[in-house]
Amino acid sequence: MPPGPWASLCWILLSVCLLFASTDGKIIKAEPGQNVTLPCRTPHISVPIRSVVEWFRLDLQEGHVLMYRDEQFISMNQLPSFVNRVDLQDRQMKDGDVSLILKDVTSDDTGTFQCYVVQRGTNGRKSTVDHISTIYLRVVGSSDGHPTMKCTRNNANEVRIVQPVP
Repeated sequence: MPPGPWASLCWILLSVCLLFASTDGKIIKAEPGQNVTLPCRTPHISVPIRSVVEWFRLDLQEGHVLMYRDEQFISMNQLPSFVNRVDLQDRQMKDGDVSLILKDVTSDDTGTFQCYVVQRGTNGRKSTVDHISTIYLRVVGSSDGHPTMKCTRNNANEVRIVQPVP
């Protein structure tokens, strides 16, 4: 079997294991149109310029929500739905704050987000990767006060409610 499917399977299994191994697992609720902050704090950032902050969404593969390295955002491999909608709460990462600001949330943003910090080694030291935070974002309701329901339509033109959103 080609390495592509195996790599994808390994990534999925690793993500699931990390999700269940996480000790924080915070749940944040938001309404469509709001800006939300997904908290993430690490005690390990000593020199921010040698740190890489990465935010991922577990159910979306092949890209990141945000990557911040060398005091700049890295747009390569960023998931298109997050372009121009994410920022760090504190780009200087004072006190280890690497929280993510997600702007103008929609129901499509509902999912599990993970924060990682990579400390690049110097003088022959190895880099370290720390899984800091797992956050479940649930976008509920609608901005106009009307209920929202996710629906699908099959080939026979039957419409089914997939997920009522309270």
